[in-house]
Amino acid sequence: KQTLLPLLREETSSFIFPCHPAVQRPELQYMVMELLRCIPLLLFLLFVCGLDHFIFSILSIIQHHSFVQYSYQASHHLSVNVMGTSLMAELLRGTIGALNTSFDSQVETSNLACLPQASEMTRQQYLDTCLPLGLLALLCVLQVYPFRLRRAIAAFYFPKREKARVLFLYNKLLRQRKNFLHLQRGRVARQARQPPTLGTLLLRWCRRRWPWLRRCLRQRCTLCGTPETPRHRPCPDPECGALYCEQCW
Repeated sequence: KQTLLPLLREETSSFIFPCHPAVQRPELQYMVMELLRCIPLLLFLLFVCGLDHFIFSILSIIQHHSFVQYSYQASHHLSVNVMGTSLMAELLRGTIGALNTSFDSQVETSNLACLPQASEMTRQQYLDTCLPLGLLALLCVLQVYPFRLRRAIAAFYFPKREKARVLFLYNKLLRQRKNFLHLQRGRVARQARQPPTLGTLLLRWCRRRWPWLRRCLRQRCTLCGTPETPRHRPCPDPECGALYCEQCW
């Protein structure tokens, strides 16, 4: 409850607000880990697509540069002429003359049937191949929103455990704030013991010399580092010069 324990600026980054549309810091680490798990699948997909294109290029080169066409043409003519008018000549013309033949042959063939007939994948096929991986990456980003319902579901079925968790979180925040205050006091004390740098002295002198420059040369909160606003409060010690926001003060 905001009225019971308002969160400090440093504490809001460690909580998940269910109604906040943006991905918050505790969810960002888990989401990045899930996206990193998709990298091996992406590399494998790129390797498969690259291997497909490489094999297609090789088969296409073989198909276009290994085509061989053969053309065979033959002509055969056999003619036996027996001269004379004798009986032997007539007998030879009747027997050997049957051997007279004449034919022409022309054959054309090629190795087209033996060549690879490679077909390249279309852009739509590549898109359909990469679409499941894109959906997987989108689910890794969107899964943080259904995960926010886990606490509400657990609180509905286990109300006593939810009450114990809330009390534990409340006491944990109080202990953290106490330790945070102790640590910040020590840090501010160490920072105050250090001599101011030349830039800090020059900035203070310019602010005192020209008060209208305070809008441009704004200081920051000593603890959280937020830019100076009218609600910021300076340290009562005039020699300190430290500035604190209203929440840190």
